[in-house]
Amino acid sequence: MIEIEHFYSPNFDAIKRKKENIKFLIFHYTGMKTEKSALKRLSNRNSKVSSHYFIKENGSIINLVPDLYASWHAGISSWKKVKKLNKYSIGIEIHNPGHQYGYKSFNKKQINSVKYLSLKLAKKYKIKREHHLGHSDIAPDRKKDPGEKFPWEFFSKYRIGMWHSLNKKILKRYRLKDINNLENKLFLDNLIKIGYFFKKNKINSISFVIKAFQRRFRPQLINGKSDLECLKIAKNLNK
Repeated sequence: MIEIEHFYSPNFDAIKRKKENIKFLIFHYTGMKTEKSALKRLSNRNSKVSSHYFIKENGSIINLVPDLYASWHAGISSWKKVKKLNKYSIGIEIHNPGHQYGYKSFNKKQINSVKYLSLKLAKKYKIKREHHLGHSDIAPDRKKDPGEKFPWEFFSKYRIGMWHSLNKKILKRYRLKDINNLENKLFLDNLIKIGYFFKKNKINSISFVIKAFQRRFRPQLINGKSDLECLKIAKNLNK
């Protein structure tokens, strides 16, 4: 059992929400140079950002906002038909300098704490594993976190988040294999079924979503372009 410390942030909605309204777990990285600066920002009234939990580099867990209050972690966001996910989610920040300051792998202590906390919250609020998401999943045009080094495949073994059931060696053969227009449409339709949102007539919007999908499910190559490997993964996730 991992103890949870308390260090409250003032950045949350004043109206208490019902337990059954909590339907999502959203994972973030802090994207800041130091833990101290990250905690300061998440607890500074002027920053207007926060999360429910903060996982330090040593694996310690800090509760910043009580679960039944909406913290300000998701911003402009959507998943399937749900928008403004702050209202319906619990946000977990994991300290990592992120892409801007030397993105690195999450360490074992952090991974163990993410696993412990996620399972605890998922059980308590009956959060479906397909509703365990990264910030980049719900805001692909703005965010990259928790990033391609977040071990989604490992976590999926504990029913934290979704992962495909395809053989990786076979799957790799399809990487960078072109798909035709009909297959590309099928791929985009599958992204929508998974939960991603984008404007079909905007190429930039589609590219951001494909990168978010790749960052999550095909982290070996993030190029924002659809190929046969991506199509097969998307179809498998929708089975």
